[in-house]
Amino acid sequence: MEAIVALAFAFLVFPFSSPAQALSSNYYDHTCPQLESIVRSAVQKAMSNDKTVPAALLRMHFHDCFIRGCDASVLLNSKGKNKAEKDGPPNISLHAFYVIENAKKALESKCPDIVSCADILALAARDAVAMSGGPSWEVPKGRKDGRISLASETRQLPAPTFNISQLKQNFAQRGLSIKDLVALSGGHTLGFSHCSSFQNRIHNFNATLDMDPTMNPSFASKLRRVCPAHNKVKNAGSPLDSSNLIFDNAYYKLLLQGNSIFSSDQALLTTPKTKALVSKFANSQKAFEKAFVESMIKMSSLTGGQEIRLDCRVVR
Repeated sequence: MEAIVALAFAFLVFPFSSPAQALSSNYYDHTCPQLESIVRSAVQKAMSNDKTVPAALLRMHFHDCFIRGCDASVLLNSKGKNKAEKDGPPNISLHAFYVIENAKKALESKCPDIVSCADILALAARDAVAMSGGPSWEVPKGRKDGRISLASETRQLPAPTFNISQLKQNFAQRGLSIKDLVALSGGHTLGFSHCSSFQNRIHNFNATLDMDPTMNPSFASKLRRVCPAHNKVKNAGSPLDSSNLIFDNAYYKLLLQGNSIFSSDQALLTTPKTKALVSKFANSQKAFEKAFVESMIKMSSLTGGQEIRLDCRVVR
């Protein structure tokens, strides 16, 4: 389903924003009109070879925006003693960087030194959602690329073990609301998690219980079979929902059934306001998609860069 949503949020200023970086949907109309088709083509080609690409691109964009704003700092390589974001613990499993790099190369041949890596990533995340059966939207553009990328700052990312207070605080620091928190968590409709991110719920949950009692027991048992206490299988884990290649509202339905993967997912049911939003999105894919698009535009309008990189992996 396609839903084009007006850019009501495009010009709001958030904590990371620079007033000089007003974003606009037609930013490249004259300087690089082929931009969107080139990025779409790069995403499409990668998806045809690897079905996990959409989830990877969406997660990459989230992880970029939550540290120093959406400035493509997540794409920079470590150099010398400086360990970059992509090598921080929460980002070790990020992949599909080549999609952004391929799009950048194609753009440099058509319109050199014009398009930022941050804008390419924002567009690629939108295309990943749309090509997985989710909504499409106009992406505000005009971001600049950042020059600083520190692995130590990845501890600022919301963790899968967070409770609702930690989640609300983490999102509020970025000008994002409770509704944004619940809507953006719906990005978990795409993707896969390794055992380490939910081990805390299925083994030694607390002093008296081995498993998280809020989990559906049969679902928890299934996860325990895939992820034994001393798991040695590097790539063992679980899809984040039952239709993890399709962008839909199954994530919220499963959450209400006790079939969520992360503690941070379950946390959304622990306050009346967040639980009501989970129920609303479980009952209406249309309501979820509308909220998701609004929150994506809001999150992707957090800016913070200073330059246009020629190679997304290195500063100029």
